[in-house]
Amino acid sequence: MPSCRAALAPAETERPRAAAMPARRPAKPSVEIDVLVEAGSWPAEVELDALARRALDAWLAETGSLADGPVELSLVFTDDASIRGLNAQWRGKDKATNVLSFPAMPVSADIAALPPVLGDIVLAQETVAREAAEEGKPFQHHLTHLIVHGLLHLTGHDHEVEEEAERMEGLERAILARLAIPDPYQ
Repeated sequence: MPSCRAALAPAETERPRAAAMPARRPAKPSVEIDVLVEAGSWPAEVELDALARRALDAWLAETGSLADGPVELSLVFTDDASIRGLNAQWRGKDKATNVLSFPAMPVSADIAALPPVLGDIVLAQETVAREAAEEGKPFQHHLTHLIVHGLLHLTGHDHEVEEEAERMEGLERAILARLAIPDPYQ
């Protein structure tokens, strides 16, 4: 009786197989966005979802992020009172802020593979609207910038150290340029 190896050897008439199969590379992620309008005078949910999808697609294209499977992202659109409470609880800062990011798991900014759950981005309507008006920017442009900013935080980027801030701001500029949104730092 022939051994299993001999029985499975290709016949001489068969085409030889490649020496090694290429390593499976993760695919461009399919990201499910969960949009929750909790409080505030936000645009319609369908508009927020479309704006978030455009920001996400530009972020994916610029960063080249990949995933082994589906990825989840949560966006919570709320008001200053709610975000102030979160900011006090999680960052020890008793004041409203424009955006907070809560990563679902630790991720390094140098790793291109995304976790299955990115986390939550929370945005405060009054602060976002006030900042856009003060800076003379369209509300949608500023909101898009803050979503991109939040995505970068969820994937390990930060701006506490000057070198990291320059890297993060450079990515923000490049991502927003893909969307024809002017440099937010000018």
